[in-house]
Amino acid sequence: MLIDRYKAIERSSQQMLQAAQVQDWEGMARWEGVCSAQIAQLQQQAQNESLAPEQRQEKTGILLRILRNDAQVRTLMEPWMGRLEPLLRPPPQTH
Repeated sequence: MLIDRYKAIERSSQQMLQAAQVQDWEGMARWEGVCSAQIAQLQQQAQNESLAPEQRQEKTGILLRILRNDAQVRTLMEPWMGRLEPLLRPPPQTH
């Protein structure tokens, strides 16, 4: 069922958040890849299947939780990204 795809994405986003909470960035990246694959599968399935009216409301709740998980992951990553940013900057040009 299509709603099951949404639920699977939610579970993966929760796993991604849990990995970020313990600073397991490799694990977080793995779960991000899982989420991406699941989203692609969802998009494919959604072309041939639609949700029942009661499932649309459930979908809304699931999407809100996924967005909340994503926001928390981004918040947890900010300090890490801040430390990485100087390393990615090109060296200053001397004239």
